[in-house]
This record gives sequence, structure tokens and C-alpha cells, in this order.
Amino acid sequence: MSQDVSTGGVIEAIEPEGAQAGIVKKTLGPGFWLAVGWIVLIVLLAVLAPVLPLKDPNANFIDIQGKGRPPYGPSGDHWLGSDQDARDMLSRTIYGARVSLVVGFSAVAFGFTIGGTIGLVSGFVRGMFDKITSFIMLVLLSFPALILAILITSLMERSLLTIALTLGILSVAPVGRLARSASLVFSEREFVLAARTMGAKPSHIMLRELLPNVLIPMSALALLGTAVAIVAEGGLAFLGLSVEKGSTWGKLILTGAQTRQLEEAPWIAFVPITALFLTVMALNFAGDRLREYFDVRELAL
Repeated sequence: MSQDVSTGGVIEAIEPEGAQAGIVKKTLGPGFWLAVGWIVLIVLLAVLAPVLPLKDPNANFIDIQGKGRPPYGPSGDHWLGSDQDARDMLSRTIYGARVSLVVGFSAVAFGFTIGGTIGLVSGFVRGMFDKITSFIMLVLLSFPALILAILITSLMERSLLTIALTLGILSVAPVGRLARSASLVFSEREFVLAARTMGAKPSHIMLRELLPNVLIPMSALALLGTAVAIVAEGGLAFLGLSVEKGSTWGKLILTGAQTRQLEEAPWIAFVPITALFLTVMALNFAGDRLREYFDVRELAL
């Protein structure tokens, strides 16, 4: 409180609102941990599928005792039903997750390794190297991604490596632009200028000063990139250009996407659709919450 000299009255000092309310602590929230829980669950199911008590995903369980012709609806024998060839949908969906998740995570790992490295060096070195790499990334961004994916998968064997590499190439340019943008911003900060003044080597500055800071916005977008890659694989599956050997969520959805199958046995398509939807939603939500938690703002490209 303070004394009013002119009137002798007492005036209560007004405290700042922030001092009364205190500092609001950032939290990721229960939704984030729920999304992470689903991601961990689906990854564990995919990894442990060979040792889990699941039916053979490629075996035909035709019931000759009265159920008639497949597909069979959900029951005690097939919890999520079977497809038109009497194959268990639960097993096929979990085994399909193995391929879809490998494609998603591998594509993002490739894009972030190649694109992130190029963007980091480009934003730090600048000069002619920056102009050349920026032009290449601009060309890649200008080229229709779907056409490029069709071109690569049509010319090469549609193996798991080919599909993951194709989607990884498509993610190089966006990741590289983000890494370059972040590198340009942080290279002007005081800690980088101080390292330059002290005579630190460029490699030391990039690895010890820039990389930890650039990884923050990049890692926040890694989950979003994984979701995009998984959806992209599903799109390639509908064009008949996905992994040739093995089942993926996209191929399973395509199997049940015919009009007759959707009318008579909708679970054939909707079981993998639900798994794909929940996984992509969890990846997107977790990525958005990380961006908000680390206060990652859009950087000028």
C-alpha cells in the first residue's frame, strides 16, 4: 500500500495481473498422451505380430460346417470378421501395419536426414551453395509429387525399399526448406556469433550450436510427416503402385472398396480404414501438440 500525500488517504497498490495469477505452466495434455499411447500400441502390435497368438494372415479359414461362403462377419472365431477369401481381418490389419509403419517412418527418416542436412548446411554456408540447393528444392517442390511417385514406382521394382525411398525423396524438399529457414534464423543469434568470434570451426558450430536448435522445429514436424507418408502409401495402393509383396493398410482398404463388398461386408474395408484413421489422427495430434509446446512458429522461407 502507499500513502496519498495530498489527502492523507491510503491507496492500495495494484499488483500486476501476472503476479496474482502466477505463471501458467505448459503441459502437453491428456490428449497428447492418449495419442502417444495409440502410436506405441500399434507399433508394438506390428513389431510383436509374429509372436502374438494371431491367425495366419494368409490362411483361408473356410467354414464347412454351416456358415456358408465367405466373407464371414465378426464372431468368436474372427473378432473383426474375414475377407472374401476367409482370411482373418484382425491378423491382416496388424500385419499390414508392419509394412505401412515401416514405409512411413523410413520415408521420414530419409527425408529428414538428406533434406535436413542440406538445409542446415545451406542456411549456414549461404553463397553459391545456398542458391544452387534452393533452386533444386524449388524444382522438386514445383514438380507434382504424385506424378514423380508414379514415375519412380513404375520404373523400378515395387519393393518395400522402393516405396519408402520414393516417399522419402518427396519429403526432402519440404524438410530442406524448413531446415534452411531455421538455420538462417539461428545463425544470426548471439551464441552462434560468439562461437564465430572465438574461432570455432564451421563444423563445430553446425553440430554443436545450430543442429540442436534446428532439430526442435524439425522433430515437431516428424510425426506429421510420418502421417503424410502413410496416407501417401495408401494412395499409391489405389493406383496399384504400392508394395508388391505383403499387405499394407492401403491394399487392404482397396480389397474391400468394391461396391458389392462395401454393401455385403463393409468390415473388410472399414477395419483397416479405422486403423489407418486412428494412427494418422494420433500422429497429427501429437505433432501439433509438440509444436505448440515447444512454441514452434512458422519460419519465413
